Amino acid sequence: MIQEQVVNREQWNGALLALPAPHALQTWEWGQVKRRHNWVPTRLLWQQDGQVLAAAQVLRRPVPRTPWGISYAPKGPILDDLDDALVAQVLSSLEHHARKTRSITLKIDPDTNHPQVQQQLLARGWRYSREQIQFRNTGLIDLTLGEQDLLMAMKSKTRYNIRLAGRKGVQVRSGTVAEIPLFYEMYAETGQRDGFLIRPLDYYQDAWQVFLDAGLGHMLLAEVQDEVVAGMILFRFGERAWYMYGASTGKHRNRMPSYALQWEAIRWTKSVGCTTYDLWGAPDELDESDSMWGVWRFKAGLGAVFTPHLGAYDYAPSRLLYWVYSGALPRYVALLRRRHDRNEKGR
Repeated sequence: MIQEQVVNREQWNGALLALPAPHALQTWEWGQVKRRHNWVPTRLLWQQDGQVLAAAQVLRRPVPRTPWGISYAPKGPILDDLDDALVAQVLSSLEHHARKTRSITLKIDPDTNHPQVQQQLLARGWRYSREQIQFRNTGLIDLTLGEQDLLMAMKSKTRYNIRLAGRKGVQVRSGTVAEIPLFYEMYAETGQRDGFLIRPLDYYQDAWQVFLDAGLGHMLLAEVQDEVVAGMILFRFGERAWYMYGASTGKHRNRMPSYALQWEAIRWTKSVGCTTYDLWGAPDELDESDSMWGVWRFKAGLGAVFTPHLGAYDYAPSRLLYWVYSGALPRYVALLRRRHDRNEKGR
């Protein structure tokens, strides 16, 4: 088995497409976006007799004023199969890469729920990560069904809301790169309303435009009386599409624009040859106490099937450095913040 580093887009994305279920966050484009935001991508490929067996795009971010770094393979590695010998070889190579690049930790979160992979990770000293960067679980819609069957797989209330949006005058159209600032305004409003942090516009302008320009992204906008009230940005790669970013204003929510958007997203992803629509995120546990339960009810209403994954695991070449970075240092920073807050309150 040969491991090599890939240095051009065509070879890398072509290799990913030769593997089952390649992920958009492993593409050359995503690595280039992250390169412009303080990460350095390394693209590792495992082959035998000309056949691609596995791939992993590893991003490394330096720790300021130290020789160390933090490494992460988002939604990787991707493997041709889950043969024990292949999994062991890939994990061994990744461990070597972490040591060679002086990484305090290397995080992976492959899209699999196979117990053999988890067993090998634990046996080799990988640890379930305290920091789950991506959603551990997701919901998938099978796009090989016809449109009528896709509608029938939805909850009756969801079908009703899709029809209601049409009757209430909601129109869905494709967006353009020039409308990224408009989408960002809605995204910022959504973040403020729903309580999640977002990055500055320049980061999203970069990421969204790269994928839109490469034909690996698609923007949909919902309008009411020519006013944009909601939107989404899809990523797609191979036969899968991901609902990566959703945004809305507080206007005309009773007209159900989000339902119209999702139905058009399903129709569009199916029309471009995708066989799976990944709704990007599901609760850690199917329990009403989970903070994502309300979101999941919406996705389940669309016919999404709950799909669990292993989640993120960390490999630490030095347990001491890993403890300092992931345990002692965050607690120390939190202590300093609490002291600062107490001092500020006393003024």
